[in-house]
Amino acid sequence: MTQGYATSPGRFHPLGAIPDGGGVNFAVFCRNATAVQLLLFERADASQPAQVIDLDPALNKTYFIWHVYVNGLRPGAHYAYRVDGPQDPHGAGYRYNKNKVLIDPYARGNTTALWKRDDATGPGDNLATSMRSVVIDTGGYDWEGDRPLSRPPQDAIVYELHVGGFTRHRSSGVRHPGTFAGVAEKVPYLKELGVTAVELMPVMSFDDKAVMRRGPGCEPLRNYWGYSTLGFFAPEDGYCVAPQAGRQITEFRDMVKALHRAGIEVILDVVFNHTDEGNQDGPTFSFKGFANEVYYYLVPGDRQYYLDYTGCGNTLRCNNPMVMRFILDCLIYWVEELHVDGFRFDLASILTRGEGGENLSQPPIVYGITLLEKLVETKMIAEAWDLGQYQVGEFPGFRWSEWNGRYRDTVRRFVRGDAGLIGDLARRLAGSADLYQWQHRMPCNSVNFVTCHDGFTLNDLVCYDGKHNEANGEGNRDGNDNNLSWNCGAEGPTDDPAVNALRDRQVKNFAAILMLSQGVPMILMGDEVRRTQKGNNNAYCQDNEISWLDWGLLEKNAGLLRFWRRLIDFRKRHASLRRRTFFTGQGNERGLKDVTWHGCKLNDPGWDNPNARALAFTLAGFDGEEDIHALLNTYWEPLDFDLPPLDGRHWHVAVDTAENAPLDAAEPGKEKRVTNGTFCAQGRSVVVLVSQQP
Repeated sequence: MTQGYATSPGRFHPLGAIPDGGGVNFAVFCRNATAVQLLLFERADASQPAQVIDLDPALNKTYFIWHVYVNGLRPGAHYAYRVDGPQDPHGAGYRYNKNKVLIDPYARGNTTALWKRDDATGPGDNLATSMRSVVIDTGGYDWEGDRPLSRPPQDAIVYELHVGGFTRHRSSGVRHPGTFAGVAEKVPYLKELGVTAVELMPVMSFDDKAVMRRGPGCEPLRNYWGYSTLGFFAPEDGYCVAPQAGRQITEFRDMVKALHRAGIEVILDVVFNHTDEGNQDGPTFSFKGFANEVYYYLVPGDRQYYLDYTGCGNTLRCNNPMVMRFILDCLIYWVEELHVDGFRFDLASILTRGEGGENLSQPPIVYGITLLEKLVETKMIAEAWDLGQYQVGEFPGFRWSEWNGRYRDTVRRFVRGDAGLIGDLARRLAGSADLYQWQHRMPCNSVNFVTCHDGFTLNDLVCYDGKHNEANGEGNRDGNDNNLSWNCGAEGPTDDPAVNALRDRQVKNFAAILMLSQGVPMILMGDEVRRTQKGNNNAYCQDNEISWLDWGLLEKNAGLLRFWRRLIDFRKRHASLRRRTFFTGQGNERGLKDVTWHGCKLNDPGWDNPNARALAFTLAGFDGEEDIHALLNTYWEPLDFDLPPLDGRHWHVAVDTAENAPLDAAEPGKEKRVTNGTFCAQGRSVVVLVSQQP
């Protein structure tokens, strides 16, 4: 970029930086600005712009959109904006500041080579330490026929993973650890495990460089999880091999294509509830500088302050028309241009808040997403709560699934050994009809999980009674204190063989119950090999071995990994575990109802027994499929369970998590026949029987 580019007025749509072969059209929403400059840089790390283009409001503004066409500019160019306008934070909420360099809200890529967060606050100019957006041509990529997979939701088995942490450990053996390319290299592992979808923790551009605080050893702690977005259209450059070359989109697409070839869908964890600009003390790098009063909820009476329903400093006004358009444009872009299959919305209850923060029964953004034809095949999953609302079972938008927090809590307590839960446990096993059927929804609207990124890993759930977050530098005050965990007799690692055997059994119990439940099961990265975070239940700032997957665990815990693979395969082979509708009492050709509940005695589950710690149930097989009979014993002593009589078939043991069981999960066709009319389930064990013909 040795000389200035010629310009013309350009178009006010589409928003963003759009190349067309002859140049690039820039368009940005900036409602009350008085002056806008487009800065063009020769490189991502250039401290000064090679050209500054002043936009004339008479020529380069249409309605609230500022726009310009730069002739001859090519993809790969780096750019940013300066915006001037009124300063009225107390009254109108305007925060225009010509000293702050802004990245494009619609940028397809951003780089942080020079970024210093502190310089984006205060009155000083931050040109030399600001971020840059990148012009990216989304055309010309060879998808080789790839499209979103559109798998029926009831058939999904979701694996939540962190792109960086999945392969960043030295044991991963990939060429580019911690990147989209690293995930692509591990696709064979995911396929062999049997999962049908990966749910990627935030991959939209976030600030992974700023030091939030220091750990106990003065080590810098940074944003690892990524739940504070910088750029919603831009893949995180820290997960790319060559971000400064503008390859963010290509590298992300390569990963998606590799996953799709293996039949694995891609679901993105998205954060449309707040941005990384924080509150009145936070930086200005994009939304604040373009239209603060439009994008954010501001406190009535003194609009310098931000309403915070997220606990993160600010809250996006998702049902404002321009913010709503922004969200819809973003979702459509990731589906059409990057072929993602679904989205999980962090703190999704923010989407239900109106212009004053009130709850809406029919929020425009939720129903806009629900009904939009371009998104009709896309999976939508809500984390149905925020700081002021808990909407599990009540989230609007009929085809939205939800992270079922009720399922998590009930199953944790039951496996821990709490009594009197069997009624609620049966509801969770049956797909939580009490939460979803009244809205004419289906079992697949319940995303069932025992663990997720936020909290203990499955290993730590059976190894720790309390959190151990000292490494976070907050005096162990952060993180949830109510983990519903049990350490099985010793806090943390132990050499006691009895404790370790019990922990293995409890992990298998959780796994078995999860795979036996109606709805969509979700597994946390590494739970299949007992990944530990050393008792840290809030590892948001731990970009190190606390959070990374140690691939050596695959060999160390090979038996457990085999157990998970066979359980997943078992679920896939039995349609009775993946029902599209709730149970109705329909019988099969052998006279078995679709579900029958039992205790140790047939047809006597003991719903009202406050001391009950055991439940059994029978699932009828249809169209020639095996029947299933499950025994769940979380009492610490063995219990004898009566088995339903079968006409012309016999019960065979498919799963038995007991320590002395001959095999925890049998290969198909090698299940051992049960010769008695009862079965003794050992203490703290799960047994799964299948009916087979002689």
